[in-house]
Amino acid sequence: MQHFNNDDLTEMATRYRVQLINSLSGFKSANLIGTRDKQGNNNLAIFSSVFHLGSSPALVGFIMRPDSVSRHTLDNIQQTKQYTINQVSDDFWRKAHQSSARYLSEQSEFEHVGLTPEFVNNVTAPFVKESRLKYALTVKEITPIELNNTLLIIGEITDVICEETAIKDDGYIDIESLNTVAISGLDSYHTTQRLSRISYAKPDKSPMEIPLNGVNE
Repeated sequence: MQHFNNDDLTEMATRYRVQLINSLSGFKSANLIGTRDKQGNNNLAIFSSVFHLGSSPALVGFIMRPDSVSRHTLDNIQQTKQYTINQVSDDFWRKAHQSSARYLSEQSEFEHVGLTPEFVNNVTAPFVKESRLKYALTVKEITPIELNNTLLIIGEITDVICEETAIKDDGYIDIESLNTVAISGLDSYHTTQRLSRISYAKPDKSPMEIPLNGVNE
């Protein structure tokens, strides 16, 4: 086993340290965040920092990292208060990765990477048509994290769009059936293989396997 102490981490070459530390948290979800500015320009950017915050109300957060240039996703969310989160599947992950390139604010990543903007109901932000699981949010809180100059963006889910066959009888979404991909580090993409679903853990009872379509009590 290799051991890095704090001095080792401090003295590492920057790019090596960035890759190493980004790999420590393991597999992360791959999501495209869609926004639109008040001039009608669509923006799309890939994020691996999306996470669940609560179910009632339905809250999701993501981290906006510091940057030396304009952050179009943040600017658009602050302008319109709406955005979409679109899971990336294995049939367009390369296009999703390309959205991380630094396009100008008036350049639509949708056009440049070959994905399709889709508008649903009263949601002003664009969904990714190719995504098989996506949801719209209204921003509720933007909290600065002073330790590293990042921002925590918290949104409340207003709309969920998902392939019907992936939603099971107990509300579980079988994301593996949607061929959703995961990210490790900064640039490694993965497909998954489920081991099993198991029942809620209790001190006096061994966990049981749950059928994919239901719940064992």
